[in-house]
Amino acid sequence: MLVYNSRLVGTPVLSVQASGPIAEVTEPIVNPDNLKILAFKLTGPIVNATNNILDVKSIREYSHLGMVIDDNDELIGPSDVVKIQKVLDLNFSLIGLKVETRKGTKLGTIIDFTATSDDFTIQQIIVKRPLVKSFIDPELIIHRREIVEITDYKVIVKDEEKTIKARASKEDFVPNFVNPFRTHEPGFAPADTKTLADEDN
Repeated sequence: MLVYNSRLVGTPVLSVQASGPIAEVTEPIVNPDNLKILAFKLTGPIVNATNNILDVKSIREYSHLGMVIDDNDELIGPSDVVKIQKVLDLNFSLIGLKVETRKGTKLGTIIDFTATSDDFTIQQIIVKRPLVKSFIDPELIIHRREIVEITDYKVIVKDEEKTIKARASKEDFVPNFVNPFRTHEPGFAPADTKTLADEDN
């Protein structure tokens, strides 16, 4: 299943040991070399500079209720994993990057992206079109296979703009596994149990 970055931000992190939420996602840490989310930056009452990172390898399950981990010890500091620290040092973010073709045709600016819910590999980038072109194609959905290069300032895609799917409809994520937080647990706010369909209404 695919999940939008805009829905990942703010996602609760749920601890089996604590029987409820312990933090929430503030932003993903994306590796520009392979377009995979390595980890997530967190905030919360128990989070500080030494444990504000959640490695995706520590996520036991993911659904519309949140990211489930075993316990608080799964949270790490920025320097605890060398690979994560190296990506953090790049200060890279997909959001806001310009997108253009190899021939230099400007397609727009990245406003969102989708990733798989199992390994958090980025599959598509959502591009807001320039004002002049937005009347025809307000947004472009560009698959990762169309991307040929990523720099600090822009994403370069293949020249065949007609192969890029425009105005694709957004799909809600539907979990297909057992989640221990489906039933109400002490310390788990009922508001967090609303479905994605509820959010869209």
